[in-house]
Amino acid sequence: MKYNIQQVKDAVVIKGVQDFELPHIFECGQCFRWWREDDGSYTMTAKGKVINLCRRENSLIIHPTTLEEFHQVWYSYFDMDRDYGTIKKVLSENDPVMEKATAFGHGIRILRQDPWETLISFIISSNRGISMIQKSIEDLSLRYGTYIGEYRGRKYYDFPKPQALLNQTVEAIRLSKTGYRAKYIVDAAAVAAENQIELYQVHNLSTENARKTLLRISGVGPKVADCILLFSMDKQDAFPIDTWVKRVMEFFYVPQGIPLNQLQDYAGKRFGAYAGFAQQYLFYYARELGIGKGGQGRNF
Repeated sequence: MKYNIQQVKDAVVIKGVQDFELPHIFECGQCFRWWREDDGSYTMTAKGKVINLCRRENSLIIHPTTLEEFHQVWYSYFDMDRDYGTIKKVLSENDPVMEKATAFGHGIRILRQDPWETLISFIISSNRGISMIQKSIEDLSLRYGTYIGEYRGRKYYDFPKPQALLNQTVEAIRLSKTGYRAKYIVDAAAVAAENQIELYQVHNLSTENARKTLLRISGVGPKVADCILLFSMDKQDAFPIDTWVKRVMEFFYVPQGIPLNQLQDYAGKRFGAYAGFAQQYLFYYARELGIGKGGQGRNF
């Protein structure tokens, strides 16, 4: 993808960016280390850095960063080499549900996140709302992460490395309001730090084998495994199924009460290689509009 990119003081300005809406990207359930500022911009922590993103007319402004850092880090992180217009067109063809969902969340992009951070974040996410997930992650980072710096009056810390959590007690991790998930976090730290599973090599496996590998980690079920695959391992055919996705699929596509494995198979056949993108559009569409809450399903 070609963009008009300029360095303006300590910021990078990308003009003419399409399919890139900040609320759609940050509030679609794929990441948790972001804060919406009073001016509508978003400040986020990733890759050991803190940046702020702002949309002004047809431009995206990233601050503070450089052209070199943008090309080395953020271009890939924000999946800017992918044509989302084509993806939405393919998903919407002969599918009125996806036509509406892609229009509603037209600015969604799937971030290329760190596998370790994604693993722990989604273990923490089990049966919790986004605000509580964010609080636990931030507290863990404050206690065990490396200090990055201050931005807009707030201090920021990098996500803790596996070694920083290795040999911590369950009780200590529970102080970050992780609840029963604390044991899983301690176990996962040992798995990663001791290379029981080479987490940064899992993406080289097929989606099926990568999923089986992740399911060996305590606290990782099918939904968490597919979130890790989709949001950090470039497995775009992964289709995480949570409450909202199940509701919207049952509302529009499949009978209510369908077993999850059958729902997974259906999604794979219907959406194919773009199943992960479909999941994000459907999740955002269902959650924001409350689709499927107490309603009867209908098939197309």
